[in-house]
Amino acid sequence: MLEKVVMSQLLDHLNTNELWPRFQSAYRACHSTETALLRVLNDLLTASDDGQVSLLTLLDLSAAFDTIDHDILFHRLEHVFGIQNSALSFFRSYLTERKQMVSISGYSSNPSTLLYG
Repeated sequence: MLEKVVMSQLLDHLNTNELWPRFQSAYRACHSTETALLRVLNDLLTASDDGQVSLLTLLDLSAAFDTIDHDILFHRLEHVFGIQNSALSFFRSYLTERKQMVSISGYSSNPSTLLYG
């Protein structure tokens, strides 16, 4: 429940301060993957109509945040997006000192502290 409250406040902050990239579709009212795809399709068709050659490269970023360094993330949240005080503390407490382990057939590895993700 706390995550939903913080995410709501974060989204309000991004909207109020107009910090979204111009064509951001995720997490925005009246935007979706469909609107993002329509934008790409429109750009490709417009370029084709103008006689331009287009190249579309698609990347799967579903695991992109699995490699983000927490210190870099905290710095950007604070200095680029203006997230401070309790909101920044929430992200720090949520991501700091998290551990993972593997358990198979009753055997478990030692817990390992996560540095990324």
